[in-house]
Amino acid sequence: MNPDEQELSRLVRSKDPDGIRCFYDRYAGYLAAVCSRYLTSEADVEDTLQESFLLMIDHMGRFEYRGAGSLKAWASRIVANQSLKLLRKNGRLTFLEDLPDLEEEEDFSLPDIPPGVIQEMIRSLPDGYRTVFNLFVFEKKSHKEIAALLGIKADSSASQFFRARAALVKKIKDYLKEQNNG
Repeated sequence: MNPDEQELSRLVRSKDPDGIRCFYDRYAGYLAAVCSRYLTSEADVEDTLQESFLLMIDHMGRFEYRGAGSLKAWASRIVANQSLKLLRKNGRLTFLEDLPDLEEEEDFSLPDIPPGVIQEMIRSLPDGYRTVFNLFVFEKKSHKEIAALLGIKADSSASQFFRARAALVKKIKDYLKEQNNG
């Protein structure tokens, strides 16, 4: 079974078991990666992914097909929102404000580092940094949109992003030193 997104959404909306299985098989890996951008616990990722799929199946009637990729984008937004909801619910979405200002990093191009290593570096950031970083970089949200989503000021979002970026640059430099010395 290999339906296009529009047909797949119709099958899921009608609760067709093969359609639901196809929907899960097609997107589970990608959506787990989206979820992992926000949540570091594998148990949280699995639980959030399962809850998200149930939510998507129940609310497929709200999905509006807008061309190729729209189902994947819709599912990604649901998973990201469910991940943020879990972080807020558990009080883990904290923002570090009382830190000394960091110096602006020079322009930094991403060297040839395996994607899994970069992903682990991002996952190791504090929750607030990681959340703002992911929303800005991967979800393409503005700092104003992030602020509204997280209940913070736009300046705080920008500050969290800047600090996350600086922390990642440091992690990358440390990794590269380690690779060159090893």
